[in-house]
Amino acid sequence: MIKSVRGKLFAGIVGLIALFVLLSWALNWGLLDRYYRSAKRGSLVNAYSRIRRLYEGDAGPLLLELETMERREGFHIVVVDPGLSIKYDTVPDRRAPGGPISDRLPRPGSDRWLTEFIVRTAQDMEGDYVVLEATPDERLKTEFMSLVGLLSNGDYLFLRTPVPAIQESAATANRFFLISGSLMIAVGIAFAFVFAGWFTRPILEMKAIAERMARLDFSSKYTGSSHDEIGALGQSINLMSGQLERSIGELVTANEKLLEDIERERRIDDMRKEFIASVSHELKTPIAMIQGYAEGLKLNVNEDEENRNFYCDVITDEAARMNRLVTQLLSLARIESGNAIPEIICFDIAEMARRVLRKSRLVLEERGIDASIEGEEHSLVSADYDMIEQVLTNYITNAVDHTSGDNKLRVRIDSGADKVRVSVFNSGDPIPPESIDSIWTSFYKTDKARTREHGGTGLGLSIVKAIQDAHGNAYGAANVRGGVEFWFDVDAAPEAPETDLDMGVPG
Repeated sequence: MIKSVRGKLFAGIVGLIALFVLLSWALNWGLLDRYYRSAKRGSLVNAYSRIRRLYEGDAGPLLLELETMERREGFHIVVVDPGLSIKYDTVPDRRAPGGPISDRLPRPGSDRWLTEFIVRTAQDMEGDYVVLEATPDERLKTEFMSLVGLLSNGDYLFLRTPVPAIQESAATANRFFLISGSLMIAVGIAFAFVFAGWFTRPILEMKAIAERMARLDFSSKYTGSSHDEIGALGQSINLMSGQLERSIGELVTANEKLLEDIERERRIDDMRKEFIASVSHELKTPIAMIQGYAEGLKLNVNEDEENRNFYCDVITDEAARMNRLVTQLLSLARIESGNAIPEIICFDIAEMARRVLRKSRLVLEERGIDASIEGEEHSLVSADYDMIEQVLTNYITNAVDHTSGDNKLRVRIDSGADKVRVSVFNSGDPIPPESIDSIWTSFYKTDKARTREHGGTGLGLSIVKAIQDAHGNAYGAANVRGGVEFWFDVDAAPEAPETDLDMGVPG
């Protein structure tokens, strides 16, 4: 069974050519003889009409016309008068060579049957002529197609042509058609093979393009230039390929975004779980301590005044710690939710750094930390004063808690064209590299045991991140020689006034 379009087209064309050839040969074989007979019948009638029009009782003036007709059409022509005398006969041996027409008479009794047949047939016909399909000739032992007609002067005209010649012509034509038909089939096979290949080439090209499209390869395009249905189909495939490429690209992008969203949601969910666990952990200890010391006071475990005061101080400290934790959680939630919109004012961030350090002077002196400010003495920035002060305070507090070794703490202010960078350095142990990106997460501590040595809540750097994100500015941390450096950027003020460098500072 043929499966390819090219094979089916080839077989169809060859079959159609063969069918037409065989049908034509069959029609010729069955009808060509009849057609030849009809054509000869028409020739006899036409010859009779010409002779009747020209004949005036004497065949002499028509000798050339009659001989030409005899040679060209192959007719046997006989003219007989009503007295059964032959006035003209095509057969040469019945003529008197060189003599007048009146001397060209048949030999006595030689063709008496013919003249009698002509006259008898003429007397029985209803019109001017009659055509006889098969007239036997006893002398020649063959059949003729004959015409007997009446001439204008009353003479009779007899025309005949042999039937076997008609049959042989038809048989010869059939044999030639059989040969030419076979040749036509052979040529048709070659033509069908070439045409089928040419016709199906664009279809095969579109098939290859469709297979590449199925593999999501849209680089191939149909290049045919025809303006028929196949060309329109090729252009439609090109259009579909372009639309599929765009649609699949959009789907891939949407899928990647969906995967990112899913991953982000998963991380958020993990962070939410960790956040709840962290809050629970941070609150569990002070609640337990408050409960324990409160029960001790209630039961008068320690009767002396000093121990009771100690118990009260512990309860007060843990309550304050819980208060700071809740306050920072509320602040972080307010900033991250977008409810805390920065109120942008212009202020001197160098002066702010000096103010924060002055607030921390007692802690710095208690821990023996050498604190200093480097860089710009005055640097105006545009930001929310309270938020930036909280960022700087968190950095300095974090540095104080982790300063060791040389006990150095340095705040540096560097002004740029558009940004002012504030860096806070503290000497001490570096941050583990794997924790650099995680320290901005709520409750994350490099101390996995979550020690209470420094008393922090683990929310300071998370608040820094939220504040900087709200301002659209960068922040970061890095291990440097001798310690760790935290930094954040602030928008530089568009203009620096010559006076009132502390403008924008609340109260």
